Amino acid sequence: MIITPEVWEVVWLSLKVTTTAILLGSLIGIPLGAFLGLYSFPGKGLAVVLIYTCMGLPPVLVGVVVYLLLSRYGPLGSLGLLFTPEAMVIAQVVLVTPILAGLSMSAVQSKERAYWETAKSLGASPAQMVLTIVKEARKGIWSGVAAAYGRAISEVGAVMLVGGNIEHHTRVMTTAIILETRMGNFTSGLQLGVVLLFISFLFNSFLVMGVLQQLKSGRR
Repeated sequence: MIITPEVWEVVWLSLKVTTTAILLGSLIGIPLGAFLGLYSFPGKGLAVVLIYTCMGLPPVLVGVVVYLLLSRYGPLGSLGLLFTPEAMVIAQVVLVTPILAGLSMSAVQSKERAYWETAKSLGASPAQMVLTIVKEARKGIWSGVAAAYGRAISEVGAVMLVGGNIEHHTRVMTTAIILETRMGNFTSGLQLGVVLLFISFLFNSFLVMGVLQQLKSGRR
């Protein structure tokens, strides 16, 4: 199978957009998930329900909302981000942040009781106790990152709306597959599909390894 420079360009942009979105989403979602997993406060139940609800956000809905925000007459229209890779990053951040928050919360909650009491008995400060629990839950958090990456890189609806699928500018693997298939270029579409499947396989492998390690540690 021969992968042309144009295909590599699309693959590289897909990886760049998705990786940036995951990094930004992690900066928001993981601390939020850890906070929800460790602390109780009025309205926490509603916040958790909202997080779980947003984990299944329809990509097309996210795309429409981000499009309206970034359009010429939208509140962020002056930034001129519509139909740019930055707009695609924003849409993917909205999609993956609830996933990262929800799975981080579950991972932290599974470690909370045992490690909180142990750290407290050893005289750790509240900040040290939080860091200890988050560190012990890192495998579950990493599984969440892998799941979010798989969701982002295979997403098509939102990036199509806010990116516009512009050649050499905002075309990524998923939007290119649709375009090539519609044009009858099945070879290029299949090449991109194989690359996308391989990347998803890699991150799902990390996800499975993380889950297996969690199960092994739970049996000890």
